[in-house]
Amino acid sequence: MAKKKIKKIETRPFDSAEYLSSDEAIGAYMEEALETSDPAFIAHALGTVARARGMSKVARKAGLSRESLYKALGPEGNPEFGTVIRVMQALGLRFSITPTHAH
Repeated sequence: MAKKKIKKIETRPFDSAEYLSSDEAIGAYMEEALETSDPAFIAHALGTVARARGMSKVARKAGLSRESLYKALGPEGNPEFGTVIRVMQALGLRFSITPTHAH
């Protein structure tokens, strides 16, 4: 009995940074991240945007080393708020406050 050859499908991990090619896409992505209210997820999303724009370029504009930026915005990172602000400024992003009327 001949063995049936199994065709292997090659896959690669999904990387949302590949789809963040416009300011509108980045804005929508970060809005959705902020809606989660999960600090770790928001930091991760900011790191994804930084990768989409070029981590070295963003690090330089934020006044950080590339390695420290990867560390701060990586899965185990816990960036200081000042770092988040500097990275957002380097990316051309800013926070916007909208009252939710929930007191």
